[in-house]
Amino acid sequence: MARILIIDDDNQSLSFFEEVLLREGHEVVTAHNGMEAERRFRESGADVVVTDILMPDRDGIETIIGLRRQDPKVKIIAVSGGGRVGPSGYLETATLLGARRTLTKPVDRHDLVEAVDELIAA
Repeated sequence: MARILIIDDDNQSLSFFEEVLLREGHEVVTAHNGMEAERRFRESGADVVVTDILMPDRDGIETIIGLRRQDPKVKIIAVSGGGRVGPSGYLETATLLGARRTLTKPVDRHDLVEAVDELIAA
């Protein structure tokens, strides 16, 4: 299967994504913020990246920019609950910066698997 890098500062969301994708047979690497994620991506790459948007230390928007500098073809799924303003603006920005799919929290297991499978096949 594929190597998936999951980035989320929320342990519950991170564990959910990891569990779902491990059950699908993927190799999973996790990071709690964008700085850690960019280092892990540089060290070992990933077939697909799933990143939260609102995170401390380096948010998902900055992370998308940094990952695309490393690999302009990186396949990214942006995820957001949107905080106080809702997720649509953040996810729109993520798409403009190169995210190929977006998901709104709380993420449905089926939607996550479908998005990952779609990007692996692309």
